[in-house]
Amino acid sequence: MIDYDIVPLEKEYINDVYEINRLSLKSAWSLDSIEKELHNLFAKYVLIKHKNKIIGFAGIWIIVDEGHITNIAVHPEFRGIGLGNILMDELIKLCLRNNINAITLEVRKSNIVAQNLYKKFGFVEEGIRKKYYQDNEDAIIMWRINSINI
Repeated sequence: MIDYDIVPLEKEYINDVYEINRLSLKSAWSLDSIEKELHNLFAKYVLIKHKNKIIGFAGIWIIVDEGHITNIAVHPEFRGIGLGNILMDELIKLCLRNNINAITLEVRKSNIVAQNLYKKFGFVEEGIRKKYYQDNEDAIIMWRINSINI
């Protein structure tokens, strides 16, 4: 495993997050959308910093007593070494600190790697959003309810 720090999203990291987002996600957020998250009172982000460079990030919107994971991405050069697990663990800890008892997310039907990560953390498939993504791919809706234990 590499040396890393967990840091919050700050303006100085926006370009790194955008780059990882662009390299990792089929429906990438715009730079403007990511910048707006700095001012979104519901948004919380955890970033993995390695040698002064952001190499992964995860975002969640906390609304009342639920968390909605917006995105998780790891720079392609750093995949396969457990950083997705670290990001998920950090999001769950964040939820615990905020008394969140349910977490949801949408994941591409074709993204088996991400689905397996979420299942590892207790998420279960609860439904389908037909043609959810811009390219008309379906999304699987997953929930983790009353099982936020670390």
